[in-house]
Amino acid sequence: MFNQMKQITLAAGLTLAVAAGPAGADVPNVATDVAPVQSLVARVMGDLGAASVIVRPGASPHGYALRPSEAGSLQAADAVFWIGPSLTPWLEGAITALAPDATVVPLLEAGGTHLLDFRTEAAFGAAAHGSHDHGDHSDHDDHGDHHHQGTDPHAWLDPQNAQVWLDVIAQKLSDLDPENAQTYAANAQAGRAEFAALEAQIAHALAPVQDTPFVVFHDAFQYFEHRFQLAAAGAIAHSDASDPGPARVAEVRRIVQDSGARCVLSEPAFNPALVQTVIDGTSVRTASVDPMGSDIAPGAAFYPALLRSISAALTDCLK
Repeated sequence: MFNQMKQITLAAGLTLAVAAGPAGADVPNVATDVAPVQSLVARVMGDLGAASVIVRPGASPHGYALRPSEAGSLQAADAVFWIGPSLTPWLEGAITALAPDATVVPLLEAGGTHLLDFRTEAAFGAAAHGSHDHGDHSDHDDHGDHHHQGTDPHAWLDPQNAQVWLDVIAQKLSDLDPENAQTYAANAQAGRAEFAALEAQIAHALAPVQDTPFVVFHDAFQYFEHRFQLAAAGAIAHSDASDPGPARVAEVRRIVQDSGARCVLSEPAFNPALVQTVIDGTSVRTASVDPMGSDIAPGAAFYPALLRSISAALTDCLK
């Protein structure tokens, strides 16, 4: 691993002149793991600077090959904001090797974050799901996603978590850049107000389909379901997007039939044939939804656009 990281570091050196370069002398260089986090950082930084994103659009964060330019962004970073190793276990070693002096902030560990456990069963519901609501942040023994236990990392899909994280981002950036602390705080405050209004708008839009069952491709939407009290009935694949076996696919097919599911959500990054297998012979609708928002332009407007896109897809598919 060390030799591999050393090679990445050497290759990245060729791109550092491009990857580096904050907007101002005192504004930190910031790297983020995925587009939703980059959007929150962009909301806080405003016109002061820009944050890079490591996982390119359309790629799954659960398994990823780091490019030299992305390694260069890490090496140039004064701060790294990421969800944590339960979403991108491969990134932990890269951060240690390439950004040893950076301020590293795993957002899942931020106080006040609303956390949910992995669901291990294909079927959801009071008797079937394996998740437990921890409310505010509490420690877990295992954050490894490949064991299908520990914390579900898709916590950005709860807009109340996004509000918490705006404050965390603003405080960490202020620690690094005290001269712009007031700007970071003001931007975070404005973002919290925007996201609170967004939550109310989405709740209103989803109210008519709140009790209509649906199935997701991979179990990435639990936080969205809980926040807006939706009737998800099951998932074809686990939260870490590992390939489901034939028995699980057959079980989800039964769930679709028995629950009266109106819609099965597919995702652009995964095999559509599995969705077709699950709905074959039924009148169930499908809709493509991406929890990473690969078709949305990056930046401060990305996060509200992502949540609106999920809400719109569900509303259209379930009505």
